[in-house]
Amino acid sequence: MTAAILAGGAGSRFGGQDKGLVDLCGRPLVHWVTQALRPQCQALLIVANRNLDRYAELGPVVADAQAGFPGPLEGIRAALGAVLTPWMLTVPVDCPRPGSDLASRLASAVVPGCAGTVAFDGVRRQPLFALYHVPALRAAALPAQSGSVWQWQDALGIREVSFADTPGRFHNLNTLEELRAFAASAATGSAPAGDQPLGGGNR
Repeated sequence: MTAAILAGGAGSRFGGQDKGLVDLCGRPLVHWVTQALRPQCQALLIVANRNLDRYAELGPVVADAQAGFPGPLEGIRAALGAVLTPWMLTVPVDCPRPGSDLASRLASAVVPGCAGTVAFDGVRRQPLFALYHVPALRAAALPAQSGSVWQWQDALGIREVSFADTPGRFHNLNTLEELRAFAASAATGSAPAGDQPLGGGNR
C-alpha cells in the first residue's frame, strides 16, 4: 500500500499559504500527516504543486499535472500515475491526526471485486480519506478535474466504512483560526487523536 498525501490546495483560507508547510506546534502540518501514515503503509508520496523541494525532504513528491490548483481529483490522478503498489491510500494534508488504524480499518472492509473503501464519520462521507485498488482505478476513466470526488466514488462502487466511534478524527484545519484552536487543544492533550477505536463497520 502507498499513502498519497494530497497537498496541492490553494490555501485560500490560509491567506494563500501552502497549507502543508504551515507551522503547527513547531513543525509543518505535513510532518504530522507523514508521521501518522508511515507506520501504516509500505510507501509514501506527497502530491503538491509548489515548494516541491521542501516536500521532497520528507519523501517522493509528485507534481500536479495541471497548472494552478485544479482540485483533489487532479491530485488523485497524479498519484495514480506514480504508485507502484496495488493499493493507494489518500489523505489530505490538512488533517494532522487521521489515526494509526486508518489504513487497516479501510482495508478490512475490502471484498473481492471492490474498487476501494472510503471513510464515513457517522454523519457524512469523508471522500479524501479513501483506499483504492490501483488496477481498478487505472481501468476506469477519471472525470474532468473539476468533477466531484464523491460522485466519482459512487460510480466506482466505493464502499463506505464507519468511523463513527472515533468522532473528530477527520477534522480538517481549513483556516488559521482552526489551526490555532487545534494547537491550543493539542497543548492540553484535548485535541482529537483518532486512535483507540471501539469498533467499526461498513455501510
